[in-house]
Amino acid sequence: MMAAAAAVVTPSGLEDGVSRSRGEGAGEVVVERGPGAAYHMFVVMEDLVEKLKLLRYEEDLLRKNNLKPPSRHYFALPTNPGEQFYMFCTLAAWLINKAGHPFEQPQEYDDPNATISNILSELRAFGRTADFPPSKLKSGYGEHVCYVLDCLAEEALKYIGFTWKRPAYPVEELEEETVAEDDAELTLNKVDEEFVEEETDNEENFIDLNVLKAQTYRLDMNESAKQEDILESTTDAAEWSLEVERILPQLKVTIRTDNKDWRIHVDQMHQHKNGIESALKETKGFLDKLHNEISRTLEKIGSREKYINNQLEHLVQEYRAAQAQLSEARERYQQGNGGVTERTRLLSEVTEELEKVKQEMEEKGSSMTDGAPLVKIKQSLTKLKQETIQMDIRIGVVEHTLLQSKLKEKSNMTRDMHATVIPESAIGSY
Repeated sequence: MMAAAAAVVTPSGLEDGVSRSRGEGAGEVVVERGPGAAYHMFVVMEDLVEKLKLLRYEEDLLRKNNLKPPSRHYFALPTNPGEQFYMFCTLAAWLINKAGHPFEQPQEYDDPNATISNILSELRAFGRTADFPPSKLKSGYGEHVCYVLDCLAEEALKYIGFTWKRPAYPVEELEEETVAEDDAELTLNKVDEEFVEEETDNEENFIDLNVLKAQTYRLDMNESAKQEDILESTTDAAEWSLEVERILPQLKVTIRTDNKDWRIHVDQMHQHKNGIESALKETKGFLDKLHNEISRTLEKIGSREKYINNQLEHLVQEYRAAQAQLSEARERYQQGNGGVTERTRLLSEVTEELEKVKQEMEEKGSSMTDGAPLVKIKQSLTKLKQETIQMDIRIGVVEHTLLQSKLKEKSNMTRDMHATVIPESAIGSY
């Protein structure tokens, strides 16, 4: 109940704080975020859980889809980006349907960019602003995720007719108040006990408040009975001062202070406030003096700078002219350096060709002056002559052998012819 009551005050304020910190809305002034802005999403997440419980998301969503209930800071801290993104899309789709707009339940393998675009479109259709890139919702956690879900939850609560009621505070009992007052206030019995303790500890004599009260009562009665007699004081002022000095130590009342008492804190706050105000006055004077000195110094520096600029203006002009000449000389040097580089390259190519020509000339000259080729030619000719003679001899031998074979064959043929032709007269004689 207390958590719900706490949520009563916060939704609109939280939404305004978020929009102001983001600079949302037309014509809205961007407010600088404070040091607690980093923890703002934790508060939004806790409110979101309370709103989801009011929408009965445990019965209508978690049990039907077999999902685990998210923790109080589920979308504020990174745990599992894929699971958180799926849970964010599922919750957003369910809240949009709860708010009266038909929206298909996203699947696990749907395009995340298209799903985020559809959710932001529905959020803008409710009149909510979303001046941040859609990629902020891809991680499934963070301030923008909590903001989107919180806005959708509020729209769902509006659609079902839920209204926030004023918080009901429990009535405290009177006995507790009396006990608290007894602890805070000082009673006569406690004063008597403290007097006894102080007497035993410090061995000092203090006046009893009951006796003092009785004496005061009797004195008041006597004074009221004798008011007509006290028309003129007959007491000596010196004696009265001595009596006051003598009685003053006995009128001392010691009260043990409790550091948890709110009165002590209030006194401390007043003391600190007075100390801060006194220190602020002194510090403000010093700061004003320092500000004046710094202002005068800046004025002197400005005037001195103007004077120096006026005095050195011709030197500055000469320096600028020298700078211009130097830049021109550098440009000419760069151009000349480029020409030298090109000519150096051409020179290297010509030198290489010259080296090749020299090498060829040296080879030809060495071949012309050297007699080794001629000697080789002569030796080859001599060898050819010898081989020619040997071939002639071999040819002669072969011709002679052939002639002999021919002659022999001819003689054989002649003999055969004579042997086959026999005269008939000779055959008859036989």
